[in-house]
Amino acid sequence: MSTPPPRVLAIAGSDSGGGAGIQADLKTMLALGVHGMTVVCAVTAQNSVGVQGYWELPPAAVAAQLDSVLGDIGAQAVKTGMLASAPIVEVVASRLASVQAPLVVDPVAVSKHGDSLLSPGALEALRTALLPMATVVTPNLYEAELLTGRSIGDEEQMRRAAGDIAALGPAWVLVKGGHLPGNPVDLLLAPDGRVTRYPGRRVITRHTHGTGCTLASAIAAHLAMGAQVPQAVEAAKEYVTGAIDGGFPLGRGIGPVDHAWRIRQPVG
Repeated sequence: MSTPPPRVLAIAGSDSGGGAGIQADLKTMLALGVHGMTVVCAVTAQNSVGVQGYWELPPAAVAAQLDSVLGDIGAQAVKTGMLASAPIVEVVASRLASVQAPLVVDPVAVSKHGDSLLSPGALEALRTALLPMATVVTPNLYEAELLTGRSIGDEEQMRRAAGDIAALGPAWVLVKGGHLPGNPVDLLLAPDGRVTRYPGRRVITRHTHGTGCTLASAIAAHLAMGAQVPQAVEAAKEYVTGAIDGGFPLGRGIGPVDHAWRIRQPVG
């Protein structure tokens, strides 16, 4: 290959079980045809039944990774996930301030099992330091409630929360409605105030570990390939739905989505 594929940088935590975090980011990027790079912010001890612990990297180590990748290879899109602490959020924001590439912020706060992945002060740092830089932010309902202080129980409340989050500075806000009953609907709020609905179908499965990381990485991959935000979201949702369809049991708890579902489809 004489021309390298588009490059996407994932800044997140490592999932030792392989279903979410940096591991999900890289699998998604490979499946979608972009070159994935990583800045590891934290290491988790994690499996199908929960998160047994996590350890933040020193902010200097995060900064060194960012300087190494961005100073030599560069990126055509950046995605952030688990950032763990306020000092890490701040060092990431400071290094990304001069990067001219779309930024997808997945404001990871808890694991699929309900385990907290943010230390005190990190959420406020996300609000003030990173969200104003975001091209698109992708909170689920719980994360949207944390960011806004609103209770969200229906689509109208999702719209209001999206407006509150937009006031924090991101250009686009995608509020994911998968935790509401019925068929899921995600809402994308544009910079001009228009809202695009992305209705989906409910896949009956418990094996959904890594959906948020996968969606954000897929959006970043499509942005790196030149798509506009609404089209990137639509394509990412199609990929994630297939991955959820292919989710498989692993261990004794919640299994992961299948990032390689397109590869596993029968030919002909």
